[in-house]
Amino acid sequence: MKLGFYSACLPSLSPEEAIAVASQSGYSGVEWRVSDDVGDSGSPDFLGNNRCTVRPHEDEVAKVCEASRDAGLEVIALAPYIETGDLETVERLMAMAKCNDVPAVRLRAPWMGPEGFHALFDQGRAFFDQAAALAGSYGVKALLEIHQRSICPSASLARQMVGHLPPTRVGVIYDVGNLVVEGYEDHEMALQMLGPLLAHIHLKNAAFYPDAAGGPWKHQWTELDRGIVDVDRLLRLLQQYDYTGWISVEDFSTSRSDPDKLHYNSKYLRTRAAFSDHLAQTA
Repeated sequence: MKLGFYSACLPSLSPEEAIAVASQSGYSGVEWRVSDDVGDSGSPDFLGNNRCTVRPHEDEVAKVCEASRDAGLEVIALAPYIETGDLETVERLMAMAKCNDVPAVRLRAPWMGPEGFHALFDQGRAFFDQAAALAGSYGVKALLEIHQRSICPSASLARQMVGHLPPTRVGVIYDVGNLVVEGYEDHEMALQMLGPLLAHIHLKNAAFYPDAAGGPWKHQWTELDRGIVDVDRLLRLLQQYDYTGWISVEDFSTSRSDPDKLHYNSKYLRTRAAFSDHLAQTA
């Protein structure tokens, strides 16, 4: 297992600052948030004002990939926000990934909407069929991220969406924090269902809290060691199944500063036996 992080969870840091802190904290890889929406003023925000973002321009992607590798960080994937059906942008990002030796580009299934599940599923399946063809042309894997509120919030639905496609071209990001919100299936069963489709792990945690106004309980992102996800069991299962891929930390909690969060999560995971034992075996 290799330790990486997703830059979106560090909205107060510039890419250069994130690279420096992550390198000092023992990370080996990074997924880069790719968007024209780059935070430059005001309070940092994970989605709306995020400094730890790379614009989808060839020179900027090349610069951050080079800086990452110079600091000893592999680039795990480019993570843009691409709407279902936008194959022009998929191809543009895959071309950038290929030019910079990045192995994968993150995509997602359609959000659930008024068209209804069946129509949206057909759209999503057609989209990934076409993305798989582009993946074959560029040698860059298309990754489906399991995500709440999309039509693929679970491992079983992700398998239905892309299970007919070659795992060399299409993979699934198993996001265990998202599964707290929607789509949880037993982790062992889910890992068996995904099999070779499993591309990498997004690791974050969440818990539910009462609504202040008395409505239904709401989820909040929590620290890795506080929440519903049993991190130790997940790591043991990954060890049991000889998983050697990326554990990419996507911690959206806010109790620590972004640099402290990077340090803490690296230290925490290295105290977990299943993770540290695997590091020792592969060192």
